[in-house]
Amino acid sequence: MAGKVSGPVGASGGKTIQQNSDINVTPFVDIMLVLLIIFMVSAPLATVSIKLDLPPATPPVNQEQQKEPTYISIQESGSIFIADKQTTIETLANDVCAAVGNPTGQGCQEERVFIRAQPEVKYNQFMEVMNDLQKNGFFKVGLLNEDIE
Repeated sequence: MAGKVSGPVGASGGKTIQQNSDINVTPFVDIMLVLLIIFMVSAPLATVSIKLDLPPATPPVNQEQQKEPTYISIQESGSIFIADKQTTIETLANDVCAAVGNPTGQGCQEERVFIRAQPEVKYNQFMEVMNDLQKNGFFKVGLLNEDIE
């Protein structure tokens, strides 16, 4: 902390000493300028370039296209649609297999299935569809959400 000397006070002509509580920022500015110079000098040295010899890009050997996923839509009235075809909860698994392109039912559970529901659909209607799919072995199920404005 610094001190402050003032002029003559009173009849005695003596000087009084007071404490100065102002912050002395000069050392702080000096330190910051030194740090700035250090960072400016050392920043270009930190960039190191390494030469890489990467192999050329080649397309994959088997380019089979992924199948389009099956979309299950649940209406507010409780109606269930697979693409544009209406179905019921009892025939849902068979209709999903038919929509996937495997009407025999062997291996259709490995395909992706997406469920979208209208905002007004009740939770138990939605969970009934989810539980039926899970009971029939469909575990690759995705949920689609649409923003409500």
